[in-house]
Amino acid sequence: MEYMQAPASSQGNILCCECGTPIAPNPANMCVACLRTHVDITEGIPKQVSVHFCKQCERYLQPPATWMQCALESRELLTLCLKKLKASMTKVRLIDAGFVWTEPHSKRIKVKLTIQKEVMNGAILQQVFVVEFVIQSQMCDDCHRIEAKDFWKAVVQVRQKTSHKKTFYYLEQMILKHKLHQNTLRIKETHDGIDFYYALKQHGQKMMDFLQCTVPCRSKTSQRLISHDIHTSTFNYKSTFSVEIVPICKDNVVCLPPRLAQSLGNMSQICVCIRVTSAIHLIDPRTLQIAEVDGNTYWRSPFHSLCSPRQLEEFIVMDIETVRDHKQGAGAGMRSNKHVLADVWVQKTSEMNTSQQYHCHTHLGHLLNHGDLVLGFDLANSNVNDEFVNKMNPHHIPDVVLIKKRFDRNRRQRRRNWRLKEMEREREGMDTDDERQYQDFLEDLEEDEALRKNINIFRDASKIPVESDTDDDGAPRVSLVEMLEDLNISEDATGGEGADMITTA
Repeated sequence: MEYMQAPASSQGNILCCECGTPIAPNPANMCVACLRTHVDITEGIPKQVSVHFCKQCERYLQPPATWMQCALESRELLTLCLKKLKASMTKVRLIDAGFVWTEPHSKRIKVKLTIQKEVMNGAILQQVFVVEFVIQSQMCDDCHRIEAKDFWKAVVQVRQKTSHKKTFYYLEQMILKHKLHQNTLRIKETHDGIDFYYALKQHGQKMMDFLQCTVPCRSKTSQRLISHDIHTSTFNYKSTFSVEIVPICKDNVVCLPPRLAQSLGNMSQICVCIRVTSAIHLIDPRTLQIAEVDGNTYWRSPFHSLCSPRQLEEFIVMDIETVRDHKQGAGAGMRSNKHVLADVWVQKTSEMNTSQQYHCHTHLGHLLNHGDLVLGFDLANSNVNDEFVNKMNPHHIPDVVLIKKRFDRNRRQRRRNWRLKEMEREREGMDTDDERQYQDFLEDLEEDEALRKNINIFRDASKIPVESDTDDDGAPRVSLVEMLEDLNISEDATGGEGADMITTA
């Protein structure tokens, strides 16, 4: 503690009125030691203060109810600490404030303050002291809602009545790319869909609008009254947004209604779904004619899949001939430029000891060669219960519909040097077939470049790709240009315990 005075004309010393020590003249006529025994300008200012900190979201409480994100020894944290002392420092003047270094895990923040105050006979005293702020854990309201799990105002229930989850895997990657999962309180996966819980109805509405733009679906909104205050006329509702995705997935064989097939350019009723994005992308394996069916069109004229992925059988290509000139009928729509029309003779691998072969048209002429394995649906020997198939002319129903070329799955997994991110969600009632379905989705990404454009693919540094394979089967791969570098930020990178590095995988 020291005193300050205005410059005097005389530079002579005087004696302290208490102890007699020679000092420079000052209004109190006392030395610093004697003034300290009579006056303490830090009186009333607490030397230890509590600061509340939420460990879940790493925010500090600024009374009365504001939670702030502050880094250690930052200007924002210093402002928050000084506001805790503002009421007790009304009679002093703050000159300087700064942090005193402490261990990050000590739960202590020390601030060194310099203050001034006018005391006896106009003498101005200045003193430096340290205030210790003790960090106490307290869960904020937002994190409390998340931990409670039942405190939600809106839920988005997404459902799809199919046996395969390819559309859900695609939807998950779209949600991660656009970061729409960040406002969720809870994500729960069920056997036929997934539920998103939100604290605000606006967040649920935003998710439903995103789903309607991303996948073909239809939605319904309902709400339930929870409480009602008759004095203020306030109502507390819980809203439910039900979203039903069309029950069609990639590689499904479908039979279109006659009127819908005619409106799409007189294409055949038996088609193959090659992609599901914001619309259902169909191709006619007999003519290569393509069409898109959006959600509204589908629900006006619904159709269903004729087979599930487990019903696909393995065939071997016995002979193949490319169809060079194929004449389109009147009113035909667009044709695919990425596929090649071919006549194929195939035989089931389970019937190699017989002479039974099947002839069909296929859109996979650019991939198939003699002796290749291909997955297809045997319509000739299947009991299909579909109202549109039953009304078709039997001569217009193909014996076999080929879906995709088959590659060695184990070899593809060894070569795969990329990965996808996943949402953190609760799983219950999971099927043992999920891993196989997820591998099917990864293979679809490798085979479909248009589908990969909507998804963030990250390079997997833990896997070393096989560069030199003598038995390369020509399986499609994801190029290195399409992969992103995954940024891994360790926890509490602002200076918390064990958080001092930012690395790039």
